[in-house]
Amino acid sequence: MLRLLVLLLALANIGYFAWTQGALAPLGMVPSVQTEPQRMQTQIRPDAVRLLTPEEARELENKAPPRRPTPGASEELSSTDTTATECLQAGLFNEQQTAVLRTSLQSALPAGSWQFESSVEPARWIVYMGKYTTDETMAKKRGELRQLGVSFRAVNNEALAPGLALASFPLQADAEKELTRVAAKGVRTARVAQERAETRGQILKLAAVDAELRAQLDTLKPQLEGKNLRTCP
Repeated sequence: MLRLLVLLLALANIGYFAWTQGALAPLGMVPSVQTEPQRMQTQIRPDAVRLLTPEEARELENKAPPRRPTPGASEELSSTDTTATECLQAGLFNEQQTAVLRTSLQSALPAGSWQFESSVEPARWIVYMGKYTTDETMAKKRGELRQLGVSFRAVNNEALAPGLALASFPLQADAEKELTRVAAKGVRTARVAQERAETRGQILKLAAVDAELRAQLDTLKPQLEGKNLRTCP
């Protein structure tokens, strides 16, 4: 039985090989041909196709019409060309300073490029040491505060200078609490004083300052009463 099976497999292999080679064509047993002649028939002038040299490709590219930018790309380009601006302000100015500055602004800057806004500068209460009569006394107190690890600065009030401010607060009650804290660290001669009273006035605000407007502002520095332009909060 096994010999018969082997013989049948051998005859089947021989028959398959003869069929693939076309030996059985006279008997009408021909394998299908895997070709697609219809694609060759659809080609248009294949003999006209040729590769361009680098010089010919560059010449063809130079003759091509310019590409039109898409609407989105056009808007993006225009936005990048926009001049950068920043918001600046200066102040506080009292009523008289505001009147003088307003007159100068009306003649020097474009209308609508500036405005005044009412504002309040809060009071400033400090933990204060002073007033000292000599530089030697001031230097001695500075050294003592450094040894105690207490920070300090010079006061900005002529009536209290020369003196030292150990801390600043908008409320007197907060300054009193800080005085108690530094006293516990060994500071014995400090007290609470008002370095600046609450002040009401006007702030000059320029919402969109570009390079051209900034150049015009330079001519107005004398009218700013020493108050520098700073970035809006």
